Amino acid sequence: MLEAVLDRVDKNLEMSLVRLFELIRIRSISTDPDYAEECDKAAAWCAETLAELGFEAAVRPTPGRPMVVGHRTDGTGPSVLFYGHYDVQPVDPVELWDTDPFAPRIVTRDDGSKMIVARGASDDKGQLLTFVEACRAWIDVAGKLPVPVSILFEGEEESGSPSLAAFLTENAGELAKDIALVCDTSMFDRETPAIAIALRGLVGEEIEIIAADKDLHSGLYGSAARNPNHVLAAILAALHDSDGKVTVPGFYAGVEEPPAEVKAQWAALPFSAEEFLGGVGLRIPAGERGRSVLEMIWSRPTCEINGMIGGYTGAGFKTVIPSKASAKVSFRLVGEQDPVAIREAFRRFVTERVPEDCRVEFHAHGGSPAITIPADSPALAKGRVALEAEWGRPAVMMGMGGSIPVVGAFKRMLAMDTMLVGFGLDDDRIHSPNEKYELSSFHKGIRSWARILAELAA
Repeated sequence: MLEAVLDRVDKNLEMSLVRLFELIRIRSISTDPDYAEECDKAAAWCAETLAELGFEAAVRPTPGRPMVVGHRTDGTGPSVLFYGHYDVQPVDPVELWDTDPFAPRIVTRDDGSKMIVARGASDDKGQLLTFVEACRAWIDVAGKLPVPVSILFEGEEESGSPSLAAFLTENAGELAKDIALVCDTSMFDRETPAIAIALRGLVGEEIEIIAADKDLHSGLYGSAARNPNHVLAAILAALHDSDGKVTVPGFYAGVEEPPAEVKAQWAALPFSAEEFLGGVGLRIPAGERGRSVLEMIWSRPTCEINGMIGGYTGAGFKTVIPSKASAKVSFRLVGEQDPVAIREAFRRFVTERVPEDCRVEFHAHGGSPAITIPADSPALAKGRVALEAEWGRPAVMMGMGGSIPVVGAFKRMLAMDTMLVGFGLDDDRIHSPNEKYELSSFHKGIRSWARILAELAA
């Protein structure tokens, strides 16, 4: 049966692209109110497409852009909830696009490889349709899906998902399944599939050091008056020791090492730290001494200074001692690190280093825990089997440097683990002009999901 389904995927590729291009042409930019009707149009297109495949599908209103929910109760294996988002990022600066961002096209490179170029090609319309088209092939061939499948398409992912939490809470009984599937991640490289087993959490803090009640003339007050730039610089410099470790007390509580099998796989990957850094004009790894670059970006927590300001920063020169200095600091969290405890520990760390005649103010900018997917989970094992069968090489169990909030929401609100399988590439230019999605990612992504559905039902 599976071979017949895969054959149907191959024969239907041209029509799959037609459907993808139809969806891409809808300008579903959720962050801009001027495109609200376009978002509604995209939601309707998704619901109609699912209904054509026999899903009980509907557009569900929210205070913002609508959700799309669909259900098919075929099969006897574990029930799954597939998540994707139909909204896209703005296209600015539009003058940097080679063609209309919403006029999808296929570009053939000199080596014969092909890519789909358009806004949303990779993030996330191409990715979500890999799953839908896999379902289509199964239904065309077998008349049903191998496992019970529900689908949730969101329309506000690119604008912070303001309606998601309430929607999940109100519909928890309907949406909670045995496992969630998310296709908003990437492969290790163009020919190597991957399953993300860890998503880092995030804590954002803005600190402001306040000294004098006004900016001061540095000739009159220099050395005598406290300079908040000096205070701030000293505090920020103290956040790391000479080995690159974060010095905030208790920071590493809850940080665990990846499983030995995972670390061994990472060590064997054809990854060059020099090439990775060379792509951004650097060559020497920073961070924790004794850790590989892959460990640092996939499995270790971080403390980064994202911005600093204090005093006169305009054109020319102005000799002042500023009254205030501020910095934006973010922490990427892993394992069981507690974002509340990290924030409190950081604030104590700063407060203890502020001189008596200065004061500090803190401004929180969000906080969420890390998500870890058990490397030995049965669903993940089945996903690895399916991906290796399709791509001819083992799937990399990789960490994600960033965060996907919906995965945490599924865990907290629906008590549901997520398998993250995506077919994007780091050079897909998502959120940037000339976004692209490899044609091979789209085609073999459909085949991969067809295989994963079969494995889950086995």
